[in-house]
Parts: sequence; C-alpha cells; structure tokens
Amino acid sequence: MNTTRRQFLSVAVSTTAASLFSSEFAHGAAVPIPLGIDNFAVRAFGWKAPQLIEYADSLKVDTLFLSDIDCLPSLEDAALREIKAHADSKGLSLYVGSWSICPTSVRFKPNWGTAEEHLKTGIRVSKALGSPVFRVILGASDDRKTPGGIRARIADTVKVLKACKSVAMDAGIKIAVENHAGDMHSWELVDLIQEAGPEFVGVNIDSGNAAWTLEDPLDLLERLGPYTVCSSLRDDMIWKNGEGASIQWTAMGDGLVDWQKYMERWRALCPKVPVQIETISGFARHFPYKTEAFWAHYDKRPEVLAKFEALASKGHALDPFKAPEGMDKKEAERAYQKAQIERSIAYCKNTLGLGIRKG
Repeated sequence: MNTTRRQFLSVAVSTTAASLFSSEFAHGAAVPIPLGIDNFAVRAFGWKAPQLIEYADSLKVDTLFLSDIDCLPSLEDAALREIKAHADSKGLSLYVGSWSICPTSVRFKPNWGTAEEHLKTGIRVSKALGSPVFRVILGASDDRKTPGGIRARIADTVKVLKACKSVAMDAGIKIAVENHAGDMHSWELVDLIQEAGPEFVGVNIDSGNAAWTLEDPLDLLERLGPYTVCSSLRDDMIWKNGEGASIQWTAMGDGLVDWQKYMERWRALCPKVPVQIETISGFARHFPYKTEAFWAHYDKRPEVLAKFEALASKGHALDPFKAPEGMDKKEAERAYQKAQIERSIAYCKNTLGLGIRKG
C-alpha cells in the first residue's frame, strides 16, 4: 500500500506540474531564462569570490559563473561552505570553471597538478559550491598547429575525461567543455563529447569564440545547443578585409548577432541553461582565411563559411579601446569592463527579457 500511495502521489505531482507548464504556454508566457555574469568580464578588478558575489547581487542577476577557481580564497571544504552560504544568502546560483585539462595543450598549466588531478579538484569544488557543472577547456587555436593537430589534442582530452568519469558521475557533476579561443570547430567539440560520453560531458557554449573558428554564432548554437549545460556569451562585430575578416567582441547588442532569434533557438535547444555574459571587448583579431596557408590548420566547410561571410558582410570596423588621455590605464580598463558588462546585463533584461530577479 505504501508503494501504491507513493506511485499515486508521484503521478499526481507530475500531472499537476505538466498542467501548470502547459497552462503557462497556453497564456503565451515564456518560462524565464536565468541570467548571470562570468567573472572574467570584470577580470581587471582582481576580485575574489566574496567581492564577485556582492557585485553580481548588485546587478540583480540569478547566477554567478566563477570561471577560474583561482578566484576562490581557499579550496578547503569549510571555506567553500562559507562561499556557498554567501551566494545562497543573495539568491545566487554558482557555476564553477577552470582552464585546460589537455596535458599536451599549449594552454595547459600544472598549477593544479596533473590534468586528472586538476579535473578531480574542479569536480570536488563544484559539488561543494552547488554548481551542476565544472567548466574546462582544451586549449586555443595554436593547438591546431601542434603535432597531430587538434584531433590529437582531442584524443588526449578524452583520455583525461574518461579517467575521471566515475568521479564526475558519483558527484553528479557534468563536465562542460568550452569552444575556446579557436581551438575546436563546433563539430569537433561534438565529436569530443560523443567519444568521452555525453552522459557526463557537455558544452560550455561561447558565442564570441564561434567567430574565431569562422562560424556564425547562431549556426554554432544549432550544433552545440543540444549538448549545452553552461554558457559564456557576448556579441561579435565582424568585417571583411583584403585577406579575410577582422573580429572584435562587443557588449551585448553592439555586434551582429540577432539575439532575439538566438534566444528563440535557445529556448528550443537548452531552455534550462542560464545565459551568462562574459564581455571581452576593445580589440580586434585578424583572420586571413582567404589565404591557402590558413586552411592548413582548419577544417574548411563551404556551407559553414558561407554563413560566416554573410554575417561579416553586414559588419563594419570598430576602433579599439584606448584609455582616455590623462587617465590611469588600469583604472580606465576597470571602468571600461564594468560599463561593458553592465550595459550587456541591461540589454539582456530590458530588450531580451532574460532573468528571473527583478531590478
């Protein structure tokens, strides 16, 4: 009788939840997407987690992405409990990340031990802070030029992930691998996930980095959206030049991405994942993709490139950031970063209707 009662209550609760969910859509109300910030957006301040929590709270966002565990004052369990309690008191959900877990990447650093030790530390920290994911990266575009190319680096990363699979699954933590700094095309990242195991590995999607593999951010979302468990988003300005295109990241709404359409697809592909903003603005990078040498290290897919070029045809050159005359360079950089993230959060709230907390 106890089992029957539990089954009845379970069905009753599920039916009620489904009814409320359907009713919400029947009245045209969209389920709100949580909004947050990535701490790298305000990197010039050098803030630790307690200061970042206070700043995120002042912006009235829902999540704070601590994308580098170096911002934690301590990795001791007691200290982590204090950080989580602080975030909980502000109504903030924490997401946690770190850097390369590919031992042969140009970006790998042994500051957290071996690649496996680094990953296991991140899983422990994520669980302690209540983060459902631990964000990692493979590396950067220069990894495409290393012996064996990006496929060899993917194989090395998959080996590390598989070695830590049981640790991640026992902790209930998903490993979110980012498309980072031109390291992997979106289809290469999908291959990594499939080889490692999608049951415990997903994507930290970065819309800005999409352009660094010559992909339209919306096109990249179509491929990576079904695997996405975390995010670091910003806008792109792209413009054509003689040898290819230049790319400059911008605040949300200042670039070429159609964010209304992007969020429409987000709701269809990964609606429960928070939109976390990581503004990195003020400089351009040139991609000479019209030269033959460029494609020695990239996978040229004409249909993908055509979408990128269509986007680039709408863009225009931007001036790089420069500290105002007479202003301290460090202070100018801090003011610039703060303005970029705050304008982006306002755009996400007021134009895109993102976020749960009001204000």
